Amino acid sequence: MRSARTRARPTRVWAALLAAFALVLGLTSAASARPDGPRLAEQTLTWTADNDISAYKSAPTTAVAGKTTIVFENSVATGNNTGMPHTLTFDVSDPEFNNDVPLNILANPNDEKGGKWTAEVTLKPGRYRYYCTIPGHGAMQGVLVVTDGGGGDTTAPETRAKVEGATNSEGAYVGSATVTVTATDDGAGVDKVEYAVGADGAWQPYTAPVVVNTVGTHKIRYQASDKAGNVAAEKAVDFTVVAPPTDDKTPPETSATVSGEQNGQGQYLGMATVTVTASDAGSGLNKVEYAVGDGAWTAYTAPVMVHAVGTHKVRYRASDKAGNVAAEKAVEFTVVAPPQEDRTPPETSAKVEGDKNSDGAYIGRAKVTVTATDAGSGVAAIEYSLDGGPYVAYGAPVVVDRVGRHTVAYRASDKAGNTAPAKSVAFTVDEGGGVPGPNCPEYDERSTVFVGTVDTGIPNRVTNNRCRIGELIEDEKDWSSHALFLKHVKTVTDRLKRAGEIDGREYNKINKAAKESGIGKPGQTEGYRHLFDGTQKSFAKWSQVGGGSFGLNADGSMTSGTTKNGLGMLWFPERKYGDFSLKLQWRDDAPGSGNANSGVFVRFPQVHDHPEEPRPEWVAIKYGHEVQVLDRPDGDMYKTGSVYGFDRVGLAGAGVTPKGTWNDYEIRVVDQHYSVYRNGALINEFDNTGGQVFEPPRGDDPGTDGRRFASGHVGLQVHGVTDVVSYRDIRIKEL
Repeated sequence: MRSARTRARPTRVWAALLAAFALVLGLTSAASARPDGPRLAEQTLTWTADNDISAYKSAPTTAVAGKTTIVFENSVATGNNTGMPHTLTFDVSDPEFNNDVPLNILANPNDEKGGKWTAEVTLKPGRYRYYCTIPGHGAMQGVLVVTDGGGGDTTAPETRAKVEGATNSEGAYVGSATVTVTATDDGAGVDKVEYAVGADGAWQPYTAPVVVNTVGTHKIRYQASDKAGNVAAEKAVDFTVVAPPTDDKTPPETSATVSGEQNGQGQYLGMATVTVTASDAGSGLNKVEYAVGDGAWTAYTAPVMVHAVGTHKVRYRASDKAGNVAAEKAVEFTVVAPPQEDRTPPETSAKVEGDKNSDGAYIGRAKVTVTATDAGSGVAAIEYSLDGGPYVAYGAPVVVDRVGRHTVAYRASDKAGNTAPAKSVAFTVDEGGGVPGPNCPEYDERSTVFVGTVDTGIPNRVTNNRCRIGELIEDEKDWSSHALFLKHVKTVTDRLKRAGEIDGREYNKINKAAKESGIGKPGQTEGYRHLFDGTQKSFAKWSQVGGGSFGLNADGSMTSGTTKNGLGMLWFPERKYGDFSLKLQWRDDAPGSGNANSGVFVRFPQVHDHPEEPRPEWVAIKYGHEVQVLDRPDGDMYKTGSVYGFDRVGLAGAGVTPKGTWNDYEIRVVDQHYSVYRNGALINEFDNTGGQVFEPPRGDDPGTDGRRFASGHVGLQVHGVTDVVSYRDIRIKEL
């Protein structure tokens, strides 16, 4: 009847993806790749790859120019045991590297050559960049340096520099000087040219002549390297720039501002930025300098950021090209540590209070008290949501007096904008000395308002008369005409709109859904709502817990035990049902001569609301009732139609249909009276008195504890891969 779970084993899918990788990446090789074969070239270079996506397992770094055999191996032998593809691709788009070899090889351990491929190419002196083009493998790259074929290039480039510009009688450049650097190399060719300003300036790429227009003595250093890696010795040119003749006797104008976030005392939080400005209407600015505290003068090129906590002075000055120097000025300010930023959301908790009965349900009413604390910026707001409704401000404990299952979700935010993740408490209110449950036309605990099968998306909130909106719609009632149903929905929504319980947009959506539902039109199925109609959309509303699985079939049925073995359950979490008629069809599809074993669970609580039960599928077994599906002619005492653990039906009453035959099943529950019909015949009636089970539990099967739940969910049992049962046309009608 009930057995332990087994685990499914994962399968590898790399091999199935290889063709798709090749199509997406367009992996073809202009340098003809071929399977590993005879060596026709003068040298062989080998790259290998394994499971790593950050680097090739091995790769050459140098080579000589000429004909070359490229070997790329990505195989089991090189450590790739996952079937992962890699490429060896030479870059032909970057001008800093040679781009004459468009090599592009795709290899994987499962291809026709086991992941080992070769290509014949001709390499020239210089540098080749190679990399892997598989998405996510971008870190696999490197550079191959190729020297000429004879003895190797060991001669560095020749470099020279020329300074140009107007000079005075003393050889100084008037106003500005232009430095042009050239480099030549008869071997591998020039790779790069660099220059630096001053004796200790940083090297930077030389791309155009360097213009120097600052008055003073200057040094420009320069060097070059070739593609064989030879670096020329550093050289330098020295020269002086002087200002053009002028009668400018006025120094520059200077000023400075301090900016940043400040506290109430004018102190800067964490950092202050000093911006210096200078202008000269005469000969023009020559240089601007600053100094922090008593420190040395430094050329000012960008705003100065001061992070150190404490009191600071930043001095500044400027000079023009005529040699006039502005008087030194300074700004003073204080930097303090910023307050610790609050990144921690409030701590929240909820307590449910009230008198309980023996089943743990609250008698008459339950009071939910939500608390929130925040040690940082402080709590700004607390909100709660009752039974999936919209979040509203929490100001006092929430009193829930409606009979049934309830969930209160809650959350809080602080003054820094941090919001705590929503938590929730779930509980049941039972009839007792408190306020009786409302007399609602229907029972509908779904989170949004449905009209027939149309989901409006509107929160199914509790109205002033304590009934939910969806319960007032009465879409499961047998309506004699569609027009009569539409009139009823309009009457209900008119009243709700006048009371301010829905707005104009929601009013229109509910009435539009009523028109789309077709309720009351000829052909409606006696007020039954489909829980499973054979479509993927309806199948997706069910949820699997425990072992085993159900699969959707092309003919609109679903079958248990399709891919995984083990005991589990497919259940309908969208809502609970009180008094109802559940109709469905089932078929014994067990392989061979055996008989399938399954069952229909009814009136069990939310399976995830019982943390004391580590296996949620057992919540239905322990707290609900299983109406058995088992057409064995002998053996198990519980046959089709039995209420497992409580009431059994003999073979004569249940009957047996041939394997592969569809059976009609109706389970009708009113109050605590259960009626089971098979193919139109009543085969069992059972009154749930909450007493002892018919037979004591066997082994690790705890049986059913006989709780008298007034409502609950429905589900279908999966027993194992040999207990194959198919279901279709599952529909329910509330009574």
